Amino acid sequence: MTKTRICVYCGSRLPESTGIISLAKQVGDEIAKRNWGLVYGGGKVGIMGVIADSVLEQNGEVIGIIPTALKKAEVVHTGVTQVIETPDMHSRKAKMEKLSDAFVILPGGFGTLDEFFEILTWKQLGFHSKPIILVNQSEYFDGLTQFLDTAIGLDFIKETNRSLFQITKDSNETLELLDTYF
Repeated sequence: MTKTRICVYCGSRLPESTGIISLAKQVGDEIAKRNWGLVYGGGKVGIMGVIADSVLEQNGEVIGIIPTALKKAEVVHTGVTQVIETPDMHSRKAKMEKLSDAFVILPGGFGTLDEFFEILTWKQLGFHSKPIILVNQSEYFDGLTQFLDTAIGLDFIKETNRSLFQITKDSNETLELLDTYF
């Protein structure tokens, strides 16, 4: 039986919000406590570094996937279980999807949103059927969910496609939801 792995998309910067930093630590701790593996972007900086370190502190498995061009820019985390280097971002995202059983999106910037929308689009197109959870701690994603409501209202997105992902408010709700899947 293969290990359950959770892909976490998150920021390569540290926010001023200590609550979001705590969220990353809690999610990492709970992934490791459940003996699940972490798949993430491979950096040792920002929220990426926080979640990787929290899984590692619990002796958990951490697989970092990083494109060659970002290996130096994002300061690759060399202390993880495995680093997989890819030639580009497209290969990185494909490898992350292949190795993961679920996707958790924590607050982040453009890259995090890019990863969220790509994995969501892949699910919409039927390329995978894995759970996707958007963690809206501190109402971080309220503007995004408002945009999605507007797009649904204007019929750019089908109402039924809203069920392609779940929205949670914190780490407890997120892990409870993941527990129901696994």
